[in-house]
Amino acid sequence: MNGVEEKIQKMLEHAEEMRRVAFSFETPLIVSHYDCDGISARAVVEYAFRREWKKYRAVSIKKLDEKAIEKLRKEKEIIFVDLGSGNERVNELKDVLIIDHHQPARIEKPQINPWMFGMDGGSEVSSSGVASIVFGVRRDLAIVGALGDMQYPLESVNRYILEDGKKRGEVEEEHDITLYGRHSRPLHAFLAYSDEPYIPTISYNEENAIKLLDEIGIEAKEEERWRTYSDLDQSEKKRLVSALAGIMLEYDKDVGELVGEVYSLPNYEKESIMRDAHEFSTMLNACGRHREPDVGVEAALGDKTAYKEAEELLRTHKNAIREGIIFARSNFVDAGVFYLVDGRGKIYEGIIGIVCGMVMRVGYEKPVLGISESEEGGIKVSSRGNRKMLENGLNLGGVMREAAERVGGMGGGHHLAAGAEIPKGSVNEFLVAVGEELKKL
Repeated sequence: MNGVEEKIQKMLEHAEEMRRVAFSFETPLIVSHYDCDGISARAVVEYAFRREWKKYRAVSIKKLDEKAIEKLRKEKEIIFVDLGSGNERVNELKDVLIIDHHQPARIEKPQINPWMFGMDGGSEVSSSGVASIVFGVRRDLAIVGALGDMQYPLESVNRYILEDGKKRGEVEEEHDITLYGRHSRPLHAFLAYSDEPYIPTISYNEENAIKLLDEIGIEAKEEERWRTYSDLDQSEKKRLVSALAGIMLEYDKDVGELVGEVYSLPNYEKESIMRDAHEFSTMLNACGRHREPDVGVEAALGDKTAYKEAEELLRTHKNAIREGIIFARSNFVDAGVFYLVDGRGKIYEGIIGIVCGMVMRVGYEKPVLGISESEEGGIKVSSRGNRKMLENGLNLGGVMREAAERVGGMGGGHHLAAGAEIPKGSVNEFLVAVGEELKKL
């Protein structure tokens, strides 16, 4: 047994005790974060409680701040998922169980967190993965949550969950094209409206997408029905990938982003967005960012009405992201030790982090920071880095926390994805503090 396997085994053993704690509660309030991982984790816990016919209530929140803590004081039993480890004030609450993956503070309540076992919660397992380990269910939702938290490629605990999910028939792994919409989008839309990666002359151009299909001899329709990428045979897939790779090489783009590990979820209908784990994660993110996390949870648990609502939220979400990316690329500022996107008044706070992730590139040697106005009247900050920066010692979670505290705000997160909430008039002071913290690394 190697070091990683030993850590996973210890985590599995601790998970059994945490499951007993969870099921010892009479009617707990499940409190999750509102992003994809939080929604996925909450869905895992709800699934486990429903399967055992146990009572519970549930809510998803944007952040666990002082206001949220005060509101939760009246609760007798709380299960935090994707929240709780970073706020010592949870120690003031009554019966609490924490299922999380964020860097922990001094917590006295029962909890399970990969950091407890010497593992990195930012890359080795997300909260939905931890929840799946605790309750022994829904490996598919664990993979969705990991991808939503940008934990790709899957390694360590995530890899264990993937392999177990494959054995259970919940997940299928392939090496294939990574464009969005393999199962759900008509071929021309699949090509034209996938911007991860961006394909010059094809992305945002339906006419050119249809023309390309015609040039390489791929029929876009079959008996009056639009074909999807998953409908293509292997020969057609190879021709399409080869053609796209040629275009990317011609424009000096990273071809490595075009093909990689992709994950299908066979327990969902073939043409459903939820059939593809990457697409599923984007849909849940859309639900959370547009203040409808409950819709995401119910869709994940199989409610068809909720799924239709989630589809509509996803359309709204993708349009907002597209507009945000266009703005960011036109207003991208080199601020010395980081790149800056000032999205105040232009980019909605719920997607500023996503936009930062989309404009981040593999070759960048410094992080991207984005700022937006928050609903509470302050400033929302998001930051993203890449693996090269991680290897050079970047810890954006620590940088955001330290810089935010210097201006009277709150910050934190993971090494390569972190954020902060700061007072409205402190942007310049905060950015200076971020620069100083980055120079220390």
